[in-house]
Amino acid sequence: MVSPNSDGLEPILAALSTMQANVERSQKSQAHEYLEKFQKSPEAWTKTHFLLSSPDTIAEAKLFAATTLKGKIIYDLDQLPRESLPSLRDSILALLVSFRDGPRPVRTQLCVCLANLAIQLLEWKNVLRHVGSTLGSNAGDCILEFLKILPEEVTEGRKINLSEDELTARTKELLEDNAAQVLGLLNQYADSSAAAAVNPRLFECISSWLREIPAADVVNSSLFDAIVNGISNDASFDAAVDCMCTILRDTREVDEYMEVIQIIYPRILSLRPKIAELAGSGDLDTYKGITRIFAEAGEAWVVMIARLPAEFRGLVESVLECCGRDQDRDAIALTFLFWYEMKQIITLDKYKQARIQYADIFGKLVDVMIKHLEYPTPDSANEADLFDGDREQEEKFREFRHQMGDVLKDCCDVITVTECLGKAFNRIQRWVSTYGSQATSTSVPHWQELEAPLFSMRAMGGMVSPEESVFLRQVIPLIVQIPDHEKLRFQAIMALGRYTDWTAQHPEFLQPQLQFVIAGFSHSSKEVVRAAALAFKFFGTDCRKLLEGSVMELHTFYESVLDNLPPDSQEEITEGVACIISIQALDKVHSMFKMYCDPVIKRMMSCANQAKTAQDDGPRLAVAGYIQLLTVFVQNIQPYVSPQEENPAVKYCQEILPVLSTIAENFTSSTPILERICRCWRYMVLSYRTAILPLLPSLAQQLASGFENSRQGCFLWATDSVLREFAIGAEYVEASTSQAIYSFFEQQAFAFLRIMNDLPAEDLPDVIEDFFRLLIDALIYYHQQLLPSPVCQHILSAAVSALTLQQEAPLIAALHFLRDLLSYGTEHPNSSNFDRQDSGQAPRNSPQLQQAVKQMVASQGEALVQRVMTGMMFSFPRDCIQDASGVLLSLFEILPLQSGVWVKETIGMLPAGSIRAGETDRLMNAVGMKVDVGDLRKVRVLLQDFTTSYRRRNVAPRDGLGRLEATRFRFNG
Repeated sequence: MVSPNSDGLEPILAALSTMQANVERSQKSQAHEYLEKFQKSPEAWTKTHFLLSSPDTIAEAKLFAATTLKGKIIYDLDQLPRESLPSLRDSILALLVSFRDGPRPVRTQLCVCLANLAIQLLEWKNVLRHVGSTLGSNAGDCILEFLKILPEEVTEGRKINLSEDELTARTKELLEDNAAQVLGLLNQYADSSAAAAVNPRLFECISSWLREIPAADVVNSSLFDAIVNGISNDASFDAAVDCMCTILRDTREVDEYMEVIQIIYPRILSLRPKIAELAGSGDLDTYKGITRIFAEAGEAWVVMIARLPAEFRGLVESVLECCGRDQDRDAIALTFLFWYEMKQIITLDKYKQARIQYADIFGKLVDVMIKHLEYPTPDSANEADLFDGDREQEEKFREFRHQMGDVLKDCCDVITVTECLGKAFNRIQRWVSTYGSQATSTSVPHWQELEAPLFSMRAMGGMVSPEESVFLRQVIPLIVQIPDHEKLRFQAIMALGRYTDWTAQHPEFLQPQLQFVIAGFSHSSKEVVRAAALAFKFFGTDCRKLLEGSVMELHTFYESVLDNLPPDSQEEITEGVACIISIQALDKVHSMFKMYCDPVIKRMMSCANQAKTAQDDGPRLAVAGYIQLLTVFVQNIQPYVSPQEENPAVKYCQEILPVLSTIAENFTSSTPILERICRCWRYMVLSYRTAILPLLPSLAQQLASGFENSRQGCFLWATDSVLREFAIGAEYVEASTSQAIYSFFEQQAFAFLRIMNDLPAEDLPDVIEDFFRLLIDALIYYHQQLLPSPVCQHILSAAVSALTLQQEAPLIAALHFLRDLLSYGTEHPNSSNFDRQDSGQAPRNSPQLQQAVKQMVASQGEALVQRVMTGMMFSFPRDCIQDASGVLLSLFEILPLQSGVWVKETIGMLPAGSIRAGETDRLMNAVGMKVDVGDLRKVRVLLQDFTTSYRRRNVAPRDGLGRLEATRFRFNG
């Protein structure tokens, strides 16, 4: 142990000990906070060196010290005088000498330290020679590790505080100018001994330097022999495979690398015997490595495979063999991308000959895939547990089957769907003739061999043309006679659901299938029932014309099964019957709509009465579920009616609107119910468009009162549909109606502002998101009214306040609104399609609107810049940064000089010590130069780089945000 009093290290060691001990979370948090502050402090430079230099320091403390030193070099190098950097370099080299034999984690961190110092120490000119001579000839692994790390760190150089020009020049100096030297060094090392030639560190180093060294130079050197030999060495296998695959990826430009490919290809084919050898060895990781080599070779050379099918057939056969021998199905997924890319290219007319020559391979691939689709046979006799209790493996297999289904679709494109279907049909026929007579109600022998081709048929369903006339006529009668085994019945019903387009063209096959599916609703298995509901949806959707006359019988069926289904299945069966209602004669639509929906409403009202006194959420969720079924009817029953006629569907919506309004008024605190009601109202508008006009006054009143009473954002979401549908200039919409809709929008906006005044933004993330998404459409369609309105000033204040949030969705909505709003301060803002001129050009924005936006920004721009930059430096999620910098760009576009002042003032408010000396002046000078020449997009880059660098150096705020703390939003109105 290091002496507790050694240079004040006791608190550091104690904190590290606490982090590893079994203590209270609060103690670990305190220790973590202390260590984090230490890592950013200037004294960390000396204390990390002491910890690393002392022979008594424990391994964990040394690793912490090395990691801390890495962070200091990357982020805090400015804490040291420039003239002391050569001494820092020499001390790191001395530490590397002492750690050259390990422990490896510490050595790795020190190599990263040295690499990052090399990038920033521009006056260090002979980096590789200096490092090599200092570490000495006995430090092979250490030198190789440094050589491996250097290109990786240079590639990630944007985290270094260098200008673009400095980083580009340093990259050339460290990598490009040293590439030939490194290649020579690696060749010398590989030739030095048999052990060196199969050193995994060597192959890792080659992979890293292939960023700079051309693959051709490696292949034409003795290093390539070492890589191929390394694949046969257990210790170096993984690194050699990675290296080979890196080379293969570099040869994708096949015309440029043809000579190189001619050298590599026979060496790759020489590995083919390993496929069979490894398949029987049980070494799954090594088998995956060999499969990866063949698959990546195929992906890289897929163009050559198409151009020269005879020459490259061996490679494709090798990939197929990897698939066929993969009994554990662990490696086969590595080939899926190859099969897709090969399909993409050989299905082009240009490569028709290749398609013909590879047809037999794709035929075999279909057989392999169907075989791999089979469920395993359990070790025990318990067929209810096919994976012996391994639920993770079962889920993985389910997901894997769908990926194999995608490969089957690729095969359909290459050898035609008819041939692929034929293979599935032959397997089904074979099972029927072999085991069909042995199947009973309680036992189905070898059911896996029947279920797999059924799944393959389901997977290929989307590829089959409705005109297919060879196999479906034979296979569908077989499917509807499948034995009553849970997984067989499930797969059979799912398969039938994929061929409803075909059934619509062949009505003689409809009834047997429909009866088979409907029988599934009575099955004891919940999975089969769910499959039946999904399949029924497809039959109702695609075969609606054939079922038009069965609407009365289906109502009886619908009523009999609805209450026994889970919510998702209720929606699916509802969609099926709704599609059949949608094609009824116009004079029957209202009565059919009513016949199906009135019982649903009766159920809903019964549950609503129970929900008033219920202690649990069950009745309320049931109410929400029934409202969702009404929405499904509204979404799908959309009869064509001329604008002059009454829409029968709207007539029924008018009848149920008061019922939904009553529910909304009585359940103002139930988010599921309110969201479903608003969704239903929204689809009334989207489905019937301007025909909904008779309901509009009542609907608007309910949306306004509902939002006021519940403070739920779903009412704003529904408002948005009304706003867009009845926008100024919309077809069949009078100007007075559009103006009334705008007034309705303002009413909602004032209600939101009052809510935001009463509650902090962090309590309203969903409402804020919905409000600003509503505002984005309001700007598009009603900017002429909104921008000059006094409410817009308050809306901008609310947007600034919303930027204190840390949730991604509301932040993105607010930032998108701000970008759209600020665009109206320019000549060419985001605009509605209704504003497009005959030439297709967007109109110029009026000077009055530009001035209105500039006045708003002038009064609130300082606060806006503070919030945006603070978010970028401290709190915004990563996916918000681009939009945030886009807001800054927009500000500079409309008020460049003021925006520069606001940026400088914001930086001046940052905590003392968190900005490097002279950094603010350098940034502002660069910003001023770009503003002067009109290169505002470069200003965006400068500000984004500054905030990113600041955030990296200051991962968390130090002692709070000081004067950059946000203020609460206030609104009186």
